[in-house]
Amino acid sequence: MTGVHGLTGAAVRVDDPRCGTWTHASGVADRRTGRPMSAGLRGRIGSITKTFTATTVLALAAEGRVRLDAPVERYLPGLLDGNGYDGRKITVRSLLRHTSGLPDHMDTFKTIDDFRFRHFEPEELVARALTLSAPEPDWYYSTTNYVIAGLIVEKVTGHAVEDEVSKRIIRPLRLRDTYWPGDETWIRGPHARGYVRETDGTYTDYTAFNVSAAGAGGALISNPRDVSTFFGALMGGRLLPPAMLAEMKRTVAADPDRLWENARYGLGLARTELRCGGAWWGHVGGSEGYTTISGVAAPSGRRVAVAFNQSPPNREAINDELELVQTALCGEAA
Repeated sequence: MTGVHGLTGAAVRVDDPRCGTWTHASGVADRRTGRPMSAGLRGRIGSITKTFTATTVLALAAEGRVRLDAPVERYLPGLLDGNGYDGRKITVRSLLRHTSGLPDHMDTFKTIDDFRFRHFEPEELVARALTLSAPEPDWYYSTTNYVIAGLIVEKVTGHAVEDEVSKRIIRPLRLRDTYWPGDETWIRGPHARGYVRETDGTYTDYTAFNVSAAGAGGALISNPRDVSTFFGALMGGRLLPPAMLAEMKRTVAADPDRLWENARYGLGLARTELRCGGAWWGHVGGSEGYTTISGVAAPSGRRVAVAFNQSPPNREAINDELELVQTALCGEAA
């Protein structure tokens, strides 16, 4: 794949309940030095953070501290008010499912440089979103939904959302390569550098980034091993009680233009049919210079995590990345 689309590097990890673990990498982790890509390197996992945040909200719901069908106004009074928006009519569930009717604050930025090295408070991001008109589709993928979900976590626990994610997920699963960077613009430890290929064929290094503009919807740093472990634990019932995992897996049709063909979306979790039968549950995460795709096949339990250290240049490349997931989950076990 790195050759077909000129991608810088790719790494794949497959965990099979019967056959163990297989990893493979191609391309380079650093275009300047030629350092090879590896499945053990860290990178930014973007919107896979949404699944971590949703899991935390659902854990709080299981404890009776959050009600999925309660309005946002109950937890964050006055936050969603103005320009036709009403927090009394938007539920926690609709945030996690992207059916809130809220636009995406990321659409208020004209260029990457508008937010790359800036710190944003979550409330500022929500306020930016509310300046936009409401999207027309019933399902609309919006990082703002998860910024608000993060604020709800903070309100009901009294702790920062990153601390709750760490306490409930990262530390119990011993995800040693996963962390919330805050305002750090660098990536700690061994990592792949992230690139964007410009229209003139040159490559821009976007490794240095302040991800506060994504917040609870896209801040995490991780690697294929940890991401695969997370989805395995989630789908295996180790992070949520059965009733809450069932809520997470109640899906609606997603807009293919904002996700991908034949995808359905639950509460921070996407479902896609497998060509070999069954489906895979997981998420895609993109941050400038990085793309990660991870999930679990049902009913086989095989897991995959694929990491690229270059943003896909076009829709064809995205489709090919998703096809790689299909191949990994449907291929014959060794």
